[in-house]
Amino acid sequence: MPRIDTLAIALTPQEAADFFPEPALSEVRALAGSSHLLDTSRLSPAEYYRELAAIDPDVLVACWSTPPLPAVLPPRLRYLCYLTGGVRQLVARAHLERGLILTNWGGSISRVVAECALLLALATLRRAGSWIPAMHRDGAWRGHRPEGVSLFGQRVGVHGFGQVARELTKLLAPFGVAIGICAPETDPALYAAHGARRVATLDELFSGSDVIFEMAPLTPATTGLITERLLRLIPPGGAFINVARARIVDEAALLRVAQEGRLHVGLDVYATEPLPADSGFRGLPNAVLLPHIGGPTVERRCDAGAFARRNLQAYREGRPLEAVITPEVFDGSA
Repeated sequence: MPRIDTLAIALTPQEAADFFPEPALSEVRALAGSSHLLDTSRLSPAEYYRELAAIDPDVLVACWSTPPLPAVLPPRLRYLCYLTGGVRQLVARAHLERGLILTNWGGSISRVVAECALLLALATLRRAGSWIPAMHRDGAWRGHRPEGVSLFGQRVGVHGFGQVARELTKLLAPFGVAIGICAPETDPALYAAHGARRVATLDELFSGSDVIFEMAPLTPATTGLITERLLRLIPPGGAFINVARARIVDEAALLRVAQEGRLHVGLDVYATEPLPADSGFRGLPNAVLLPHIGGPTVERRCDAGAFARRNLQAYREGRPLEAVITPEVFDGSA
């Protein structure tokens, strides 16, 4: 049976407090024969690599602050439990090809990402991108800006039907919206279970929806899939919300359509991040922009920590892990 002989936890004190609030951190450390807490806020990358090599753990817990893995891994390292999402800045595909097991936060944050998508939709429909700066800076009052619309009774289209999209359907239920899903890879039985109907094509989804939520995974097949032609199928005054990956969309085309004023957009992801100060999206009254903060809020990072703790326990007991990043999953990651 696999067990954890030596565990290294490479976090800043703030990351440790956010993801593993006590007693969670002590419980994680108790899973191993010996554990070592590496304070990444106090170690240079060179110092970190020296300490990691000296500890030679069989399991490593990492987070945003953890330096990338060296090309040559510590000899005993078998499992990297990553507390957050995107893994490309931490590992190389070659690490996985050589047998390193890697997991990330999986679906543990899905409900808060869905919450952010709902926020963007409501703010976009109510024209908050126009009203908020006007109220603060211009002394505006009603009558001076476009009227907003309600989400109640709208036609909603969702591209993709992963865990975030499924959580979104739960949040949308009280609004009485008609939900159409375009996700060819999804088991049709899931649609009815989430109060949605299957839409066969993106043309049908975009032309028949007042609000589009982009929630597809980024893969070679979906890169650039959302074109200007599709965006122009959304009825005038409609909304396009993206909390997935910017590269799914032709961003230049999205900007052109938005600048015409016929489409309202709510964005949390961009092709270039941070969003350049001179981006055409900045200042658009029909755009609601967030700085890629759709992931877990500080007080909900413990959800990802609890998910990691369950994976560590499963690894210790030789049970299957969740949210495993295979080389194929790695290829489609951001």
